[in-house]
Amino acid sequence: MTSLPPPTVSLSADEARRIALRAQGFLGAPDRRGGVRGVLRHLGAVQLDTISVLARSHELIPYARLGAVGRDTVEQAYWSDRHAFEYWSHAACILPIEEWPHFAFRRRARRARGHRWHVLQDKERSTRAVLDRLRADGPLTSTELGGAKNGGEWFEWSETKIAVEWLLDTGEVVCSERRGWKRVYDLPERAVPDALLHDDLDDRECVRRLVALAGRSLGVGTRADIADYHRLKGEEFDAVVAESGLVPVEVEGWSKPAWADPAALAEAPRGRHRTTLLSPFDSLVWDRPRTERIFGFTHRLEAYVPKPKRIHGYFAMPLLAGGRLQGRVDPAREGRTLVARQLSLTSPKAAGPMAQALREAAEWVGCDEVRVERASSPAEAAAVTAELAAR
Repeated sequence: MTSLPPPTVSLSADEARRIALRAQGFLGAPDRRGGVRGVLRHLGAVQLDTISVLARSHELIPYARLGAVGRDTVEQAYWSDRHAFEYWSHAACILPIEEWPHFAFRRRARRARGHRWHVLQDKERSTRAVLDRLRADGPLTSTELGGAKNGGEWFEWSETKIAVEWLLDTGEVVCSERRGWKRVYDLPERAVPDALLHDDLDDRECVRRLVALAGRSLGVGTRADIADYHRLKGEEFDAVVAESGLVPVEVEGWSKPAWADPAALAEAPRGRHRTTLLSPFDSLVWDRPRTERIFGFTHRLEAYVPKPKRIHGYFAMPLLAGGRLQGRVDPAREGRTLVARQLSLTSPKAAGPMAQALREAAEWVGCDEVRVERASSPAEAAAVTAELAAR
């Protein structure tokens, strides 16, 4: 691991927590002028996921920071005017179009590997057919290109689907939007502005820029925190951190070295805290060890856990209030009622913030009522129900 100069800044655990909250857009006045696009640029990556409970995760991200922005407005902001693209970052993510050059290193690596886990029977013929269709007919889904599956299970992809995903991996096509949750593929020369349509950054410069951006988006983080933001390797981080502009810091209670964005250290983070429910895929909490270290809050996504073994529910959403994680709730919708299928609080004082967050989420998705179905204790259920009735 890279040797470090003596840290010049020491942060308390509370200071680190507040820096992280501000960097992620949860402390201080929200940038309403920047809107959804401002949130995307600020975070650098918004993770996609197929699960939809209140809404899909990429819709929940701006909602958590801006409040009740319209869901159609969210989609329009992401995908119109060549503003964003989808690619492999922390996972499948919506990324600001300005970051297209930064992922050249990953496109080159996939090209050098020569294949996906799905094998093409005739790579040259299949990829040429996809590119010819896109040139002739414009942006298309895999279904429009000829079908995504051969029948059978979801993973039994057609030759066309394998070919277009290979071209996406290597940058010969771009995912320019999602339509009905299907990727829409286009040619780079149409989907990426001319000024950004280049792969001339070498691998080191790509990684250096991503490390710097991740440090800015996190505010403060360890080597693992910052590398994981865009799924970089630890050794890639080590190679560029000295040139990234990030500042070594010590954080109270953290057992490993940390780095901070110097802009985050320039003034003490102040302002109003958001009270909201978080997607489990929100970049504030997607890194579970970091979440536990910063907030003292253990959270796991249980959607893929057998139902009898779930503790907190299918899609438990953490409650952020007062700059802390104060509980979680597994929501569902029944007609125009938002149902808290299961909730838990870290303290009795969290009943009010939980009720507020549930009510606001209900209004956002068009529900008129909120009902608590189950809680960790009868007292918690009664307290949140009483707070809901009082509003």
